[in-house]
Amino acid sequence: MARYFNGKEIELLVPVGTFDIFKEVIQSGCDAVYFGGPVLNMRMMRKGYNLSHEEIVEALAIAHGLGKKVYVTVNNLFSEEDVEEAREYLRFLDQAQPDALIVQDMAVLELIREMGLTVPIHASVMMNVHNLEMIYALRDMGVSRVVTSREMDLQTAKLLGQQSGMELEYFIHGDMCSVHGANCYFSSQVFGMSSNRGKCMKPCRWDYRIKKDGFIFPTEYPLAVKDMYMYEHLPELIQSGITSFKIEGRMRDKDFVVMLANSYGEALDRYIEDPIGFDRTVDSKLLYKNRKRDFSTAYAFGKPGLSNINRRYEGTGKFYSTGKVFSTPTAERELTEERVQQLRERLSVEKRPQTTKPELAVRVNNMNQARVALELGVENLYLSGDVFEPDRPFTKRDVVELGTIKGSTKLFLGMPRMMTELDFDQYDQLLGGERLPIDGLLVTNLGAIRRYKASGYPLIGDANLNIYNSLSAGLYAGLGLERLTVSPEMTLEHFASFTSRSKLPLEVIVHGTPALMYMDHDLFENTEVLEPIGQEDNQYVGNEVLVLMTDKGENPVYRDQHGRCHLLFAKELCYLPMVDEMTGLGISCYRIEAATYHDEQLREIIRAYQHQINGTNDIRDMLGGMKPVYAGYTLGSLQFN
Repeated sequence: MARYFNGKEIELLVPVGTFDIFKEVIQSGCDAVYFGGPVLNMRMMRKGYNLSHEEIVEALAIAHGLGKKVYVTVNNLFSEEDVEEAREYLRFLDQAQPDALIVQDMAVLELIREMGLTVPIHASVMMNVHNLEMIYALRDMGVSRVVTSREMDLQTAKLLGQQSGMELEYFIHGDMCSVHGANCYFSSQVFGMSSNRGKCMKPCRWDYRIKKDGFIFPTEYPLAVKDMYMYEHLPELIQSGITSFKIEGRMRDKDFVVMLANSYGEALDRYIEDPIGFDRTVDSKLLYKNRKRDFSTAYAFGKPGLSNINRRYEGTGKFYSTGKVFSTPTAERELTEERVQQLRERLSVEKRPQTTKPELAVRVNNMNQARVALELGVENLYLSGDVFEPDRPFTKRDVVELGTIKGSTKLFLGMPRMMTELDFDQYDQLLGGERLPIDGLLVTNLGAIRRYKASGYPLIGDANLNIYNSLSAGLYAGLGLERLTVSPEMTLEHFASFTSRSKLPLEVIVHGTPALMYMDHDLFENTEVLEPIGQEDNQYVGNEVLVLMTDKGENPVYRDQHGRCHLLFAKELCYLPMVDEMTGLGISCYRIEAATYHDEQLREIIRAYQHQINGTNDIRDMLGGMKPVYAGYTLGSLQFN
């Protein structure tokens, strides 16, 4: 079965949770289905879902007999322990021959190359592909289709598809996240349950209030977005050049998925048959009546704003698929001496000889912070590519000034997490002329690595590359990274096993308030269009800072120069008590995320880490004399086994 419009194939791709559901859905109006196997996918929370090896083989035979395609999701991040399991699983899948695998972890690409497998590869939405260079890089590694970033509008998709020639897959219906793909670490830091490993506890669905400027705003569910709904915009989807129209819902029940597949399939057929006389609304009332949440077109036609926020059924605290409570507002765990001692003992087991003293890196948001770091002689200074307001981006003059006073400190120019074609044009112009007085680039995405690996500037990989295993680390090393930052989601066991195997120099974020969520969704709009319902000061940050508040804490939110929001820890991440043990694991650089600190606060933190690295802290003082700036200290995901 295949559909064509003006000679171009169009695929309706629908989800399947179990083999019983598959047997019904494959007979519906879809062209292809996708499902997970027994391991290593993003839907591991519901017992009894996903297909067994035997069911996968049978499903492939049934689908191919009907002329339909099957894609298998192998789309979570792998730990070191997962890699061996992945080898066997990928060998089985290569023999079973699905039409493609949908993958997130770069380790899959490395395993397929290493093992000489032939199964086609599609890049998951969790790869967060958002620029042309990323598409080219993935194409070079054998990827044949890309699932676009959720925040990509149709005009951008059309441009990237035309210029790259790559097949693009686009979500057209179902559950959406408010956070950029693979850039949400909230669940892992608070519960030890990684959203990038298929175990999200959905803190985006909690009831929050927003505070700013001393006022409380009636926001209710400011991170909870509506379901995607593109049924009435199929002509625009086809015109944009999208190859595959993807419906979300591997946890949905059989009747619901069949209804969606038949409604969308029938609408596509009607449009192909008679595009001029096409009625967009034939089944729209049926879909609306059976909706789980309310509907939105999300980012398909531009930023949706507050119209994208959902209230239907929010506050139930339940997964719609199971009826079970997923989570309620939960405080970040406090750093305790007992837990620190447990971590020290566990990390000491993996200890190996250290030949060089580790370095200290500081990422800064403004020139004053940069001068403090240089004054104290840190080894590495990172100029952020996502500068929090009210500060402004570092100018060329700033870079030159810092280059003249940096002394022995290595100066790195950071890049935005999300880089559009405009961003590449700007960095090309800045880096393409007379050489800047910098020692390298802090790169945040695969596209930037491809674009600038021949620039003559050394490259360091940032944390949001989500490098979770040594295979992935090795692939990035082969692409030109000289040092990489360990995934911020590492639990204790995974951290110890990864660091003991990785051959590339490793960096760890050890202090500060890194972003738990990174989003185009503008939380500040709530304070600009809504009337306040009360007055209350912020507890730990100035009233000029926006905070998301529950009864368990307040998370600061900063907006950067690109208009994107960064939701931070309520507490400060602090690994100071375990620096010696981490050094014994071969960590070569420790990073302080300094964007929100005042000069004297930063000075105290840098000195504490320098003393710890140099062995001059008072061994009786676990925190080197530091006092928390925010609600306390936390160990983040490292405190979980």
